[in-house]
Amino acid sequence: MAKTELAEAFSQLVKEKHIDRDVLTEIIHSVLEAMVRKRFGTTENFDIYVNLEKGVIEIQQIKKIVEKVEDPVTEIDLETARKSEPDLEVGEEFLEIVDPATFGRRLIVSAKQNLNQKIREIEKQLTYDEYKNRIGEIVIGDVRQITRDEVFLNVDRTEVVMPRSEQIPTERYHRGETLRAVVKEVRETPRGPVIIVSRADPMFLVRLFELEVPEIYEGIIEIKAIAREPGERTKIAVFSNDKRIDAVGACVGMKGIRIQSIVRELNNEKIDIVPWSPEPEILVQRALSPAKPSKIILDEDRRYVVAVFPDDQISLAIGRGGLNRRLASRLTGYEIETIKESEYRERLMKEAQRDQPLDTVEGLTAGMLKKLAVGDFHTIQQVLDAGVEGLMEVPGIGEKTAQRIYELVKAAAEEKAGGGEEQETAEEASGEQEEGDVVEEALSEA
Repeated sequence: MAKTELAEAFSQLVKEKHIDRDVLTEIIHSVLEAMVRKRFGTTENFDIYVNLEKGVIEIQQIKKIVEKVEDPVTEIDLETARKSEPDLEVGEEFLEIVDPATFGRRLIVSAKQNLNQKIREIEKQLTYDEYKNRIGEIVIGDVRQITRDEVFLNVDRTEVVMPRSEQIPTERYHRGETLRAVVKEVRETPRGPVIIVSRADPMFLVRLFELEVPEIYEGIIEIKAIAREPGERTKIAVFSNDKRIDAVGACVGMKGIRIQSIVRELNNEKIDIVPWSPEPEILVQRALSPAKPSKIILDEDRRYVVAVFPDDQISLAIGRGGLNRRLASRLTGYEIETIKESEYRERLMKEAQRDQPLDTVEGLTAGMLKKLAVGDFHTIQQVLDAGVEGLMEVPGIGEKTAQRIYELVKAAAEEKAGGGEEQETAEEASGEQEEGDVVEEALSEA
């Protein structure tokens, strides 16, 4: 192969491999330099010239003209030199062009392998750099291979992998099928970069909304939170920075055309879109849709919520397998407990009863009540919380007395809890007893 043909082949390599021309020039230079070192044992009197634009690759050997040659690598006799340039004299330098063909087949094959290896290393680095910058971007690829745990796709002549954990469980993939997925991660391995793509990651859904809803792409509408169980259901909270634009309406689109397009892409995964609110109570209420809570009790410190529902809506609030409640918790960042209104009333009633004063407990003597008051025990709940050991710390109360007091209080609490519902009904009807007023007030708040 002539040197110009060699240069043309390298130039073609630049186009095929998408490698920067300057980078490839350096690779070729280093490969030729290694060939020279193996062939001649040195590179000190050699110049390697590589110009892919002009299609020239040349190895120049600089020799000193002498009368008698002792080192053929660095010297040339006058007679031989004058065959090329008749005017040369002893002591001058002679420039000889080295033909790569003289290096021998073995050395050329070795150089070719070296070149291919360096190009592969560059390709791996280029692939890593490219996809590292494409994390979060949707790519389109053809399914090349399907294994038990992975699906391999070809994306622009690059192989990417979708592990089982990143697949939508309800989907079945087929060889040759075209898929969209989001670039999730790029891992460096000894065998080169491994590009992980996903259809299950919430980011895939976010990117689909950006494609279908221009207002999201332009930043007019923000996706504030998203909770997803791939193939089952997704809840997404959106907010409009423009009061004139309805965030939910824009995401749904005219006659639902925008959301339907996304649902089809996700193999009919259900999507709930709710308007985001900075008020936790409102956000939790919206996140639990389609069920509508009658009351929200929020514990900001514990990030815990009790959501009370009409008895006939509790199944809808929880969802199949707890899915609706679970997604609402993840969307809002609060642990959510869902209870029926009837259970909530019963809970309030029990709490009210357990907070009743100790003088309502049958069997407690005046002396016991006096000693308990000294120890700052005034309600049923305080005694239950303290237990026998806590009561024994009160001056004048020994173990037997403490045990007796605890048993009487516990029995009273259980009796009140068991008959609380009937007691409440009677008290509400008469409106005469104080305990009934407490329960009624709690129920009215619910």
